[in-house]
Amino acid sequence: MSELYRFYKPTNELRGLPMIAMLSGFSDAGSTISQVSEHLFANLDNELVVRFDNDQLLDYRSRRPILYFEKDHIESYEPATLGIFLMKDEAEQPFLFLEGYEPDFAWEAFSQAITDIATDLEVSSFTWVHSIPFPVPHTRPTGVTVSGNRKDLIERFTEWKPQTQVPGNVIHLLEYRLSKLEFPSAGFVMLVPHYLADNEVPQSAITGIEMIAAATQLVFPTDDLREKARKFLEKVDQQVADNPDLAKLVSSLEQGYASGEAGPSKAPIGRPHAQSPSADQIAEELESYLATVRRNQEPEE
Repeated sequence: MSELYRFYKPTNELRGLPMIAMLSGFSDAGSTISQVSEHLFANLDNELVVRFDNDQLLDYRSRRPILYFEKDHIESYEPATLGIFLMKDEAEQPFLFLEGYEPDFAWEAFSQAITDIATDLEVSSFTWVHSIPFPVPHTRPTGVTVSGNRKDLIERFTEWKPQTQVPGNVIHLLEYRLSKLEFPSAGFVMLVPHYLADNEVPQSAITGIEMIAAATQLVFPTDDLREKARKFLEKVDQQVADNPDLAKLVSSLEQGYASGEAGPSKAPIGRPHAQSPSADQIAEELESYLATVRRNQEPEE
């Protein structure tokens, strides 16, 4: 195997920084990952400092790169990028941003590369975000499940603690490897209302950014996302008002919350009902959902 990655900047200029990771390919309910990534790139200074080798990690036939055809010739070619970017927040604090596609191949080599980089650069913390559909109403704040070894963040923010098997994804593998090496690690999973999961849900992206800020003490702009969230919720509320079936669904989800203890920890996974489900029921329903995700990601023969 040839060199898996290449540095474009001296490592002594990158030491001691927090690393944030957002990789596409597993689950992105509400387009949370894509919204946060696009928002950070649009609003913060960034510089590619590490690039990974597509030929070793990417299945081109399942995720074909873009070629631009201009009338009678190929004008340009845009290969996918999986890399680490040096960014600065609004307070000019630098951080590392691991961004791009989830590798199709060589997960062990990739995770070893990230742990080597984190060790060499003395990364101060590792933080990631993704999102899943969840039976909660949009009328409630976005729920969060937290994993990793940062007990303070888990106790402060996590609202749902499932106990089940989950299909592998590389971001969880990175958390596992880095936690074993005692890097401060935290992963935040946004719980997006399942009936909105195919839409861009700005509030989920805002919550994701807020979780990253809490874990890293970085400062991020969110004014434009908050305006998008306001307009989006207005449209959803109007659709609910005009659609009796949707209004009934939202009402049922609201009733699924225990009185005085609202939150995803009390939300039913299956059909809403007044009594909270058992841990076994939650695990069974989540397993079924994740199995569906896994089947949808299997390549066609």
